[in-house]
Amino acid sequence: MSTFPWLKGHGTENDFVILPDPDGSVHGELEAGLVRFLCDRHAGLGADGVLRVIQGDKQSYVEDGGDWFMDYRNADGSIAEMCGNGVRVFVKYLADAGLIDDKPVRVGTRAGIKAVAQNDDGTLTVDMGEPTLPGPAGIVVETNGHQWPAVHVDMGNPHAVAFVDNLDEPGNLCDQPTWSPTSAFPHGVNVEFVVRRDAHDVQMRVHERGSGETRSCGTGTCAVTVAAARQARDELPVTYRVGVPGGEVSVTWRADNHLELTGPAVLHARGDFDRAWLPA
Repeated sequence: MSTFPWLKGHGTENDFVILPDPDGSVHGELEAGLVRFLCDRHAGLGADGVLRVIQGDKQSYVEDGGDWFMDYRNADGSIAEMCGNGVRVFVKYLADAGLIDDKPVRVGTRAGIKAVAQNDDGTLTVDMGEPTLPGPAGIVVETNGHQWPAVHVDMGNPHAVAFVDNLDEPGNLCDQPTWSPTSAFPHGVNVEFVVRRDAHDVQMRVHERGSGETRSCGTGTCAVTVAAARQARDELPVTYRVGVPGGEVSVTWRADNHLELTGPAVLHARGDFDRAWLPA
């Protein structure tokens, strides 16, 4: 197929190109070069990543593809396990396209099934599953000539969460911060820098592996909630407001150890793309 449809959307300004491909016949194995071009903010459409929409029983990536499968790729074309903002945008597309009703939908990801509910106020709530803290102890992240201790929180994808005195300290986060020991994150890591503003109110910046600094990171807001709640010795359940450069979300760490992420999702553009426009 020489042309294909696309849409654009964002969750707290973490933005994505959406590629509808219900039966998996439009894109086959999604090429990394196409993803990089679509996400290029100068030559392409511009985005932090690509969300390919496939029926759960038409995908071949995981054992259980859910009702619909989210084939998520970072802006550099690499595969990512999960995206908390992306899955809300994904379900917003399904709802607006009339592909689902108002009941919760099971979205398949490479990090397992995520149940997503649509709320009356227009936000969406995602059951992000249980966090793990794989360690090791003594992780240190470094950027802009500074070092900070960090905690490894895994939300299906890896995060290193560091608390700082102010969010200017990390400087430019376009480039990946370094970390030690290097063996802690063999496949790269998302790095969050966090300040606590009140008992259950934090603000963060993030470098996402494969995308650079983004305006928000859904799994990152969950990782930050876990790190902040553990630091404060909060009892569960507990809810945190997490501010990001692109807005704010609410994260509840439930008594059953699951995290719920609630936030907005917006669709704002659509069109058709001709493969002939791809550079040779």
